[in-house]
Amino acid sequence: MAAVWEFKEMRFTHEAKRSDVKALLTSMAETDRWELDRVRVYNDGRRWVRLRRKTYRVELSA
Repeated sequence: MAAVWEFKEMRFTHEAKRSDVKALLTSMAETDRWELDRVRVYNDGRRWVRLRRKTYRVELSA
């Protein structure tokens, strides 16, 4: 089996509360096995988050 990373990007406005963003990301980590890959916080308060999770491709054998 070969492991492959799957990525998901999310953007949040400056109006999104930090606690709400944290709760959403925690929920995704617990239920769907996502983990933080990168986080960028802009000067105006916007947030860009990239999540990743490992997926396995099953190779058929003869």
